[in-house]
Amino acid sequence: MGHCSCGAHSCAAEKKVDAKVSVFHEYGKVIFSLLLLAGGIIMNALDLAFFREGSVALIWYIVAYLPVGIPVMKEAWESIREKDYFSEFTLMIIATLGAFYIGEYPEGVAVMLFYTVGELFQDKAVDKARRNIGALLDVRPEKTLVFREGNLVIESPKKIKVGEIIEIKGGGRVPLDGAMQNEVAAFNTAALTGESVPRNIRKGEEVLAGMIVTDKVIRIKVTRPFDKSALARILELVQNASERKAPAELFIRKFARIYTPIVIVLAVLIVLCPFVYSLINPPFVFAFNDWLYRALVFLVISCPCALVVSIPLGYFGGIGAASRLGILFKGGNYLDAITKINTVVFDKTGTLTKGTFEVQACKSAGEISEEELVKLVASVESDSTHPIAKAVVNYAKEQNIECVAVTGTKEFAGYGLEATINGTTVLVGNCRLLSKFDISYPEELLEITDTIVVCAVGNRYAGYLLLADALKEDAKAAIDNLKALNIENIQILSGDKQSIVTNFAEKLGISEAYGDLLPEGKVNHLEELRRDEANRIAFVGDGMNDAPVLALSHVGIAMGGLGSDAAIETADVVIQTDQPSKVAEAIKVGKLTRRIIWQNVSLAFGVKLLVLILGAGGIATLWEAVFADVGVALLAIMNAVRIQKMIK
Repeated sequence: MGHCSCGAHSCAAEKKVDAKVSVFHEYGKVIFSLLLLAGGIIMNALDLAFFREGSVALIWYIVAYLPVGIPVMKEAWESIREKDYFSEFTLMIIATLGAFYIGEYPEGVAVMLFYTVGELFQDKAVDKARRNIGALLDVRPEKTLVFREGNLVIESPKKIKVGEIIEIKGGGRVPLDGAMQNEVAAFNTAALTGESVPRNIRKGEEVLAGMIVTDKVIRIKVTRPFDKSALARILELVQNASERKAPAELFIRKFARIYTPIVIVLAVLIVLCPFVYSLINPPFVFAFNDWLYRALVFLVISCPCALVVSIPLGYFGGIGAASRLGILFKGGNYLDAITKINTVVFDKTGTLTKGTFEVQACKSAGEISEEELVKLVASVESDSTHPIAKAVVNYAKEQNIECVAVTGTKEFAGYGLEATINGTTVLVGNCRLLSKFDISYPEELLEITDTIVVCAVGNRYAGYLLLADALKEDAKAAIDNLKALNIENIQILSGDKQSIVTNFAEKLGISEAYGDLLPEGKVNHLEELRRDEANRIAFVGDGMNDAPVLALSHVGIAMGGLGSDAAIETADVVIQTDQPSKVAEAIKVGKLTRRIIWQNVSLAFGVKLLVLILGAGGIATLWEAVFADVGVALLAIMNAVRIQKMIK
């Protein structure tokens, strides 16, 4: 196993080069065969003397057959070596060689030619879906600053080696995993932890790709190469998406293994039965070639190409189209599973909420106006890099409240700040700070569950600001869209205080909301839900601590714009845009894909059955058989490609 994985990388590069060459090859072969086939049919119709010579026509059609026939023969040989004796390729070869044997050369060429055209169409469609997915994942920082020989150089993260030092500006996203070089800096890690409070990372601690530096320019020493970082792993997961087969695809695989031998036996019987009958009943004349022709028609029609092609392609089309909307399905099986979901459980922080603080209310004790209160708090906090301080300063800016000059600022770690404004001492921090300075404040402040910033002016309590995490713009729409899809059981789980969670749930119209949960609590809650067999659960989360719950649910959906590595690894569906409203869209994509796949299955079976009956009765020729096979496959491919158009 180890052996192949090493070579995988170089193979990928070679494949790219091959792709350009092979496009010419593929089309060249098809066009060459088509021209020869058309030429042969025309010469036959014009009844040209030289073409009537038996061997000329035979050679002409053999030359037309080989360019499209050889690749199929290779495939058949590969299948036989892998003990898969009855593949679609084997059927094609038996049918075409039989056609040559009975002198129906053009039909023999046509079967192969159309089959090859069908394959080309399929490759094109799959390729398009792949490119969609690839384009979506290029969200990584393209360039970063790296120190080389004492200078800062702009370089692609791919070319940065482990041990080099890189610099990231405030507000920038970290491109590679590394160790912090500055004393301390605040990072928005909502992506990785689901924590709404940005966290301080100190010197020597680990900084992960995907974190956002909030307050200043930092330097980190790279510890992992680009292709080992979180985002690189997502790419890999998606590339492997096509290998996780949906039940319908697996069914077709098994179906073909049993079906093909049966078809070959039936084809042999179509020839044998009349022969045996002619022995018993001498007046019945047995014309071997006629019956062989019928058997071949039967063989060509019964080839399950349309099914083998259109089902995986349908799923791939669905995965590709969803990826354009910023929804990554890690396999066709999840497209299927998501259509059965009837219970959706949301994590709160970073999933339904932005994971950033905003001032929600301002309560003055009456001695100063609310505006004055905001001005004092913002002025004292103006130099702090703490996220709560930043939220207050931003709020003051939005309200057009000017900050004033502050002197003698002192910080009490874990309590707050003391400063002097116009000769008066101002305290800003939590209730513990006021207690420390023996300043009395109303008891009810201790009962407030949200984050509050309390202020005292000259030893008297002056009021407080209330801060909370804010809902994402589309959170309400996300819940409404799910209800519109008849999903009634929607719940919120959160590590936040129950009162905060209940407040959000009421705004969103969700009746079941559970707060104060540790990661184990979330797991227990999900296990409880799973005990009821009828529940098909989707869990939507974004943090490190959500990984176990994502794994437990029937379909785990991760917020992946900034979502944590672990969450993205364990999830089955990743929402790249971080919008909760995409959950309903993902379910719609699943339902649409499933509808199209079932249309394809019924179309293929219907047409084939009809032509099979006609073929056995000797009414249908090989031409109809070719249409029933390749025509239906093409229709099914077109239908599957339509998924891409319908999902916008």
